[in-house]
Amino acid sequence: MIVTIAKRFTFDAAHRLDRLPPTHKCHRLHGHTYQVEFVLRGKMDDRGFVADYDEIAQMWLPLHGQLDHRYLNEVPGLEIPSTENLALWIWRKIREDLREDSPTLSDCLVAVRVSESSSTWAEVTKS
Repeated sequence: MIVTIAKRFTFDAAHRLDRLPPTHKCHRLHGHTYQVEFVLRGKMDDRGFVADYDEIAQMWLPLHGQLDHRYLNEVPGLEIPSTENLALWIWRKIREDLREDSPTLSDCLVAVRVSESSSTWAEVTKS
């Protein structure tokens, strides 16, 4: 049997989408309380877990430090900090880190979802 689990985190950051016209509200500097959700899918191990939620939290910590209370336009690789690019940036960073540190988590990670508000989100999935 395959089980899907998820864990959600938040961080606060500012950005501006300077490729939009100057008259667009998102062209101006503004901030969000982002939500990041990691979705993992797999078989349960002998502990009864797909993955330990604490291991997922440990995986998130380094990225939280790079994103929380930052100006995202200045984060290397996030010069265009749309929600879509942010989700892709997190996906790539997590996949790179997991390959070395936790191949089991890497195999189970199927999606990263980033919400910038209660009504908008972008998701990157394992193909």
